[in-house]
Amino acid sequence: MGNLQAENASATRINKAPTKAQTSSIGLNINGVTRTFSPSSPDMPLLWVLRDLLGLTGTKYGCGIEVCGACMILVDGQAQKACDMSVSEAVGRKIITIEGIASDPQGKLVQAAWIANQVPQCGFCQSGMIIAATAALKAGKHGAAIAGSINNLCVCGTYQRVLAAVSTL
Repeated sequence: MGNLQAENASATRINKAPTKAQTSSIGLNINGVTRTFSPSSPDMPLLWVLRDLLGLTGTKYGCGIEVCGACMILVDGQAQKACDMSVSEAVGRKIITIEGIASDPQGKLVQAAWIANQVPQCGFCQSGMIIAATAALKAGKHGAAIAGSINNLCVCGTYQRVLAAVSTL
């Protein structure tokens, strides 16, 4: 499937309206707590569940086509875009959002580096960038290698401060 076709398929999945009545309750491990809810469909994007059903609004909706990274979360310790993961794919996995990142030792280090370097400007993309940097640190990367693995978009241009922050990790 070409990139444009993949983007269109992803956008269609993200933007389609639920067609079924509520499904049965689903429980997910989110930030170390089992959260139970009833999605409209097992194919409902995890991003919608986090924001709309569970009120975890730190994970942002940016583009909806897996490009910007504003919706980044940790799934079993690895960065994952929540706009492209269905709720059924998340069952049995350990999910950490920006609201729970301080409970993760590497996440706490990344947050401290962000604060020390005054990284955020508007802040919209920062939760995704912190998650991406945390995933890279968990994978054993440091400094420039972390910076090279962050491909999130920032319209405010905080990239220089991101580079300064990850250079301390």
